[in-house]
Amino acid sequence: MQQLLTISLFALLFIACQPAGKTPGQQTPTLILFNGNFFTADSAYSRVTAVAIAGDRILALGSDEDMKKLSDGTTQLIDLQGAFAMPGFIEGHGQFGGLGESLQNLNLIQTKSWAAVTGMVADKVKNVKPGEWIEGRGWHQEKWNEPAGLTVNGYPYHHNLSAVSPDNPVVLYHASGHGLMANAKALELAGISRETSDPVGGRIVRDAKGNLTGVFEENAMTLIEKPFSEWLNLRSEAEKVAAFEKTSQLAAQECLAKGITSFQDAGASFWTLEQYRRLAEAGQLPVRLWSMASQPQAHDIPKLANYPQIGLGKGFFTCRAVKCYFDGALGSYGAWLLAPYDDKPGFVGQNTTPLDTIIVMAEACKKYGLQLCVHAIGDRANREVLNVAENARLDKDARWRIEHAQHIDLQDIPRFAQLGVVASMQAIHCTSDAPFVVKRLGEQRARTGAYAWRSLIDSGAHLTNGTDAPVEDVDPLPCLYASVTRKRADTGFEFFPEQKMTREEALLSYTIWNAWGAFEEKDKGSLTPGKYADIVVLSKDLLNCPAEEILQAKVLKTIVGGKVVYGK
Repeated sequence: MQQLLTISLFALLFIACQPAGKTPGQQTPTLILFNGNFFTADSAYSRVTAVAIAGDRILALGSDEDMKKLSDGTTQLIDLQGAFAMPGFIEGHGQFGGLGESLQNLNLIQTKSWAAVTGMVADKVKNVKPGEWIEGRGWHQEKWNEPAGLTVNGYPYHHNLSAVSPDNPVVLYHASGHGLMANAKALELAGISRETSDPVGGRIVRDAKGNLTGVFEENAMTLIEKPFSEWLNLRSEAEKVAAFEKTSQLAAQECLAKGITSFQDAGASFWTLEQYRRLAEAGQLPVRLWSMASQPQAHDIPKLANYPQIGLGKGFFTCRAVKCYFDGALGSYGAWLLAPYDDKPGFVGQNTTPLDTIIVMAEACKKYGLQLCVHAIGDRANREVLNVAENARLDKDARWRIEHAQHIDLQDIPRFAQLGVVASMQAIHCTSDAPFVVKRLGEQRARTGAYAWRSLIDSGAHLTNGTDAPVEDVDPLPCLYASVTRKRADTGFEFFPEQKMTREEALLSYTIWNAWGAFEEKDKGSLTPGKYADIVVLSKDLLNCPAEEILQAKVLKTIVGGKVVYGK
C-alpha cells in the first residue's frame, strides 16, 4: 500500500510539472508559428492562427494561446505578424534539371524578337572558346513583337544566328521544348544537308525550295542533339557528377526562393534518378523531389523492376511513375489533332511515339505498380491515351496521368473522371499561349476544349497544376493568377474566362491536388497534424486579396521539414 501511494505521488508531481495544455507523453514542439493568417487546405482546420511543429512534422494547429501552451524553453517561436501562410507550393509538372540548366545557359524566355535572340548569342560567343557548344532555351516566334525577316511557318532562317557564331555550334530550344534552332556550325557537325530525310515523328523545317531553315521539330531534334551529346560526354564521370550537383542545387534554390517545397519532375534518365536518390539520402536535396522515369527503351524496361522507390532520404525522393511523349506542342504545330490546324491546312500535328509503344509502357506500368504519365497536348493525342487507359482496365485509383491535357474534344472531357485519369495541367500555358491558340485551332475548338479547367472540375476530374518549368518561369504566383483570371499579366488579354478556377480551387491545385496526383496526400499538400511541416509564408492573402495583388506577393519564408530554408 505504501509503495502504491509513493507511485501515485510521483505521477501527480509529473503531471503538475507538464506545461499547461500539454498531456503526458505529448511531444514538445520544436517550432511554433503564431499570429498567422493560415490557409490549411484542410477543411477540418479552417480557422487557425498558429501551427506547432515537432521535428519535420506538424504536431498541432489552433489558436496562438493553445499552441503556446505546448511549448517549453526549447521551442522556437516565430511571430508571423499577420502574414498569410499555407502549405508549401508543389510544382505539379516541370523539368528539375532543365530548370537548373536554364539558370546557367542562355535564358530566352523574355526575348521579344529574333534580333534579341541573336544578340544574346553574340554576347555569349565573346566568353567561350571556339568549338564550345552554346545552349539556350525559351524563344517563341509567336511572342515576338518585331518582324524576323523571311520566315517559314513563322520560324526565322538560321543565317543571322550563324553569322554571329561562325566557330561555335549553337542549339537554341523552342520555349515548348518541342523544337530547336541550330546554326550552320551545328548543322555541319550533325551532317545535315538538303538531302537529309525527316525522321519518323519529326520534321526538318525547310522552305518551298527545300532550303534548310535551321529549325528541327519533335523527333528531328535528335539529329542535332547527337553531336551535342557526344561533346558533353567528353567530360569525365567526376565532371558530369559535379555539373549535375551544381544544376540540382541551382534548381532547388530557385524553387525555395519562390515558395516551392516539392517538385514533380517530368522525366529523368535512370542515371539521373540514381543521382537524385544519392543526394536525398545524403541530405543534400533541399526540395522534395517526385520524379518520373523517362520512357525507357525496350531493352531497359526490366530496369523498372527496381521501382517504385518511395519516400527515400526522409521523404526527399520518390520515383513511382514513367513519363512518355505522345505528341508535340501547339506552338510548334506538334500537337496531334483530330482535325487540321486552322492556320496550316491539311496538317494535324505529330504523333511522336507509336501507339503500340505507349501500350507496351502501359503494360509495364501495370506490372511494376507504376503510374503512367503521358505527354498529350492535342485532342487526338488525349483521346488515344484515354483509350489506352480504358483498355488497360485500371483500378480507378491507379492515378495514371495525362501531362498537359491542353486541348480536349468535348466528348472526351467526362472520360477523365470516368476512368480516373488525372489531368496534369499548367495554367500559365493558357495565358502564355493565348495569343495564338485561336489562330491554330479556330474559335470553336479553343472556346470549348482549350485549357478546359472548369469543365473538367465540374465533371469530377482530378486536376493538378504547375508551370512546366523551364518552359515557363517556375514561380507559382503568375500561374495562380492565370488560374483565377485567364488574363495575360502584360496586356490584360482574357482567354475564355468561363473556364477559370475559383480562388480556393487554384490554391488547392497547387497543394493537396498535386499531392493527390502523386499518391502523396497522406504526407503533404495540407497543414494537417502528422504531415510534413512544409510551409510558405507570403506578403499577400492569396485567398482574398484582389487578383492583381497575387502578382505582387512576396515569399517571406519557405519552411521545409520544420526548418526555415529561405527568408529571415
